[in-house]
Parts: sequence; C-alpha cells; structure tokens
Amino acid sequence: MKRTLICPRKYVQGPNLLAQLGELLAPLGKKPLLLWDGCLKEIVGPTVRASLQKNGMEFVEVDFQGEATLAERKRVGEIAVQNQCDISVAIGGGKALDVGKGAAVDTGIKMVTCPTIASNDSPTSAASVWYDENHNFLGFECWPFNPDLVVVDSKVIVNAPVRAFVAGMGDALATWVETEAAMETRSKNLSGGVPTLAAVHLGQLCFDTLLEYGVDAKRDVENKVLTPAVEKVIEANTLLSGLGFESGGLATAHALANELSNIPECQKIGLMHGEKVAFGIITQLCLDDGIEVDYRNEIVDFMIKVGLPVTFEELNLKRITRDQLVKIAEVCAGEGSLCHNHPFEITVDSIVDAMISADALGRTRK
Repeated sequence: MKRTLICPRKYVQGPNLLAQLGELLAPLGKKPLLLWDGCLKEIVGPTVRASLQKNGMEFVEVDFQGEATLAERKRVGEIAVQNQCDISVAIGGGKALDVGKGAAVDTGIKMVTCPTIASNDSPTSAASVWYDENHNFLGFECWPFNPDLVVVDSKVIVNAPVRAFVAGMGDALATWVETEAAMETRSKNLSGGVPTLAAVHLGQLCFDTLLEYGVDAKRDVENKVLTPAVEKVIEANTLLSGLGFESGGLATAHALANELSNIPECQKIGLMHGEKVAFGIITQLCLDDGIEVDYRNEIVDFMIKVGLPVTFEELNLKRITRDQLVKIAEVCAGEGSLCHNHPFEITVDSIVDAMISADALGRTRK
C-alpha cells in the first residue's frame, strides 16, 4: 500500500515578509508575473514593487478578474508566455492563488503563492478549484507538484477582514474530521496514496491548535493585533490544513460544501468556502454513527464561539425544502463522490436527514 505526503518546497510565515519578496524570489527566477486585484495593489503594491526593484527584478502586473475560471487561467498563462515570465506569483485569496497555480503549470514556470487572507488552505496545495463565470462550482484539478514557495505575511493577514480569518478556521477544522473518516476505509488521498504518519499527525495538530487558540486568535484579529495565538491559527489555516487535507483525506464536509457553492441563496450572501465547509462538517458528524456526542458537540460549540454558520438560516437557506435538499444530496451520493470515503453506505436520504439534523443541532447548541 502506497503512503504519500506532498508539500511545498518552502513555506515562510511572519510579519512584513512581503517587504522581502524580491529576496525570496531571487533563487527561483528573474521575471515574475504578479497576479493580484486592484484593491491589493493599493494595499501591498508599493511594498512588493520596492522589494522586487531592490533585487533588480523586472516584473509584469496582471489584474485578477475575480473568479477562478478556466478562461482566466488561460488568459494569465498567455500573458506569462508573451512576456517571457519565469515565475507565477499569485497574491490574494484562494481563487487568485488557484488561477496563478494553474497558469504556472500550463506554462512550465515556477509557482509562488502569497495569501493575503488566511481563509482556506489553497496556498500550499497542488490543486485548484474551478468555477464558471456565474460562480458555480465545476470541480477541482490536482497538479503534479506543490508551490515552489509560499510567503505568508502575517501582518497583512491580521489586518484583513475577520470573517475571512474565521472562514479559514472552518476549512481547517475539516482537515482532521475528514482525514479521520477517510482513514477508516483506507481511501486514497489527493496525492494518490493513503496517509503517512506525518499527514495524520499534521491533521490532528491542526484540529487541536484551532480548538486551543481559535477563540483567542479571533479576538486578537478583531483588535488588529498580531499575537502568538494568531500566528498559530494562521499556520493551522494555511500550512497544517493544506498538508493535512491533501495527504490525509476528504469526505462529506467538502463534498457538501462544493454543492452549496451552486445554490443561488448561498451565492446571494457571498458565502466563503470555509463557511460552507463548516456546515458540511456538522452534516458529516450527524451522518456518522461512530461519532461520540460529546466530541460532536465540542466541535459545534467551537464553531458557534468563533462565528461559523451552523444552521440553514445562516446559509440563507431558512426556507429550504426537503425536495431542494434532495437535489443537493443526489450529487453528494452520486458515483465518485467524496462522501463514499466513509465506512458505511451513503444514500440520498441519509444525507438529507443528516443536513436536517445538522441544522437542528446547530439551532439547539446556539
């Protein structure tokens, strides 16, 4: 049985690291393509440009169009080729990073991610999630390698929206919950094998770190102060979650989250990936007959404390009907779904019942 662990070549986290970006990029190439949006160019642009210029780098700036589509990936890759860039540097949230990674693979150049929010585990992963122009989930794609460099400027992240930081905890919290489930069936992870001991322990460390430091870290981010608790949760949201999910395993939490991406009511309020995953976690816990009640309630109570959605109402689905839930469950119970990484039979009815139970549990614990 093949055991696998994949990870980026280098991960660097700390305050004011974007001021050192040129120095960090120097071993990888000479002409980076910078993919970012207009807002970020205003916030971190002067710092990044000064660092690259200090290190004698010519660079090309590309405005991210806002969605991780295949068309955007192609556009960015074409610009990289036209300008003979040798490094793809994606700066921003998970969608910009996913496009930057795809463009790097397409053009055969180095791959660098610089997350400015700790909202998901995209920065370290060898995968990209794709959507269409209407923000509907299409699927995910796994790359042959992880980023060459991940630069996490914790000073930038602590000044980003608190909601994004909390959403990252939702995504990261699923890492151990899903790995633990997938391990029971020896399901293959995204790197093509079963988890190594390292992957398993990274997933569990991610979970333990969130429960110990998550509430304090959220309070500190609300006050825009960078503390040890914040640094630990940034690492959990980004590195521990990234390595853990990719080399550990996935299950119902992410399968359901992906389908919630296509629900108009969820799109209307702009739910973040980790917020959808959070409800997926509770659904998974209500689906699994091997979960202890105290353990399940501890997780739900933590979500409530940090402000993750635990009810239909918080997903803008207060009036959702069973027939509507069936449509979601039909995809989740379909052939090839991550939901089948459990050691028990998955049916449409069992997923629908688990979602209804999750909503009731969330309302009760609140």
